[in-house]
Amino acid sequence: MNMLRLLTWIGLLCIAASAHAATTVTCVTEENRPVNFLENGKVTGFSTEVIQAVLKEIDVECDFHVMPWARAYSTALHSENVLIFSILRTPEREQLFKWVGVVSPPDSSYLFALRERKLKIHSLSDALNYKIGTINGDAREQYLESKGFVKGLQLQGNALPKTTYEKLKLGRVDFWAMSEIVALDLVRREGGDPEQILVRALHLSELGSGGSYMAFGPKTDDYLVERFRKGLETIKVHGIFAALHKKWF
Repeated sequence: MNMLRLLTWIGLLCIAASAHAATTVTCVTEENRPVNFLENGKVTGFSTEVIQAVLKEIDVECDFHVMPWARAYSTALHSENVLIFSILRTPEREQLFKWVGVVSPPDSSYLFALRERKLKIHSLSDALNYKIGTINGDAREQYLESKGFVKGLQLQGNALPKTTYEKLKLGRVDFWAMSEIVALDLVRREGGDPEQILVRALHLSELGSGGSYMAFGPKTDDYLVERFRKGLETIKVHGIFAALHKKWF
């Protein structure tokens, strides 16, 4: 009888292990060069390749989807086995997600302005008198809203960084709330010199200067989250993360 029970438990453990091994996750992100973006119908970028390396390490399959950030954020927050990247880790988001680890280089957030306009602000309170282009639902927009900025009044939300940059150039917004890496890359890809075209009008220092994360929503099993954490640690120890950083930056 004891042997039968033992064999039963072994069988159940094998089934559970098999179920975990066969897990397929959905990976959601936004168009945000050079860390994650669509090219020739495929999702690529530094953070994307980091996650692909983790998936290979832990033998998990993933369906990648690029969508507006607000939709990606909501999907990950309310669904099981949905991985979101690259997401800033903020105090407001801390308890909303299960954080895996950093998948992008160190970065900073700024209110950018066109150098030719010679706009000067010294604090966020100064910026209340201007229009600011943001990405719908991203950390910079959430941060500014927490400081009293109002969507549709001071804040003009958009789905893509390129759209916001176009509005900045057309004078439809005065400042552009954006990641430094993304902003400089976008200007360069359009043939401009970022240091000649943009000025870092105000550093949003409370958002930190570390890299962005990959994370799961609260409905995802802790076992799966831990597998991803260990996979990320492994590729960093083996130098894969560093090699990808050298490739992209």
